[in-house]
Amino acid sequence: VGAAREEMKDKRKEVKTEIKLKREQIQADIKATREDAKEKMTELRTKIKEEKDAIKAETKEKRVEVREKALERFDGAVSRISSLKDKINSRIVTLEAKGVDVTSAESFVATAEVKLSEASAKIVEANALLAVSIDELSAENKATLKTLAKEIQTLIVDAHKALKDAMGALKAAAKVQVEASATTEVAQ
Repeated sequence: VGAAREEMKDKRKEVKTEIKLKREQIQADIKATREDAKEKMTELRTKIKEEKDAIKAETKEKRVEVREKALERFDGAVSRISSLKDKINSRIVTLEAKGVDVTSAESFVATAEVKLSEASAKIVEANALLAVSIDELSAENKATLKTLAKEIQTLIVDAHKALKDAMGALKAAAKVQVEASATTEVAQ
């Protein structure tokens, strides 16, 4: 039993390391693409300033602002879910130190991490799509953007659900641990 538990812990550590490396690579790619999109937005703003027609310039400026706000909303949602994930991870560490079985909670958190990574990638994709031009989006780009927005929203909701499931699994595992320790105390 002890050897099997150690083997499972080693396997979990390997998987965590792999996930961490993949996540870091994805984050680096996302950061690079985001920086590129930010540069394009800055270029678009300078082009707007060069615009001679004040009304057209104002319209283009508002378009850029609306696009940035939409992306900020998605980034904010991902940030909030990531914060929740970090809290749950710290709770997992605490309970694991107390001997509670946290494997199911860890799998839910891993699912949430995957969903968050996918959502971040989709946000970057949307950012790149919006940074292409300051003109109105083509019908095709609008459709693509709507699809991306729905996918991002779905991924964020799925990540949140996985984190709720992780909390439920932690509560159940802690309850089992408490009941088991109460039973052993009564038996003694």
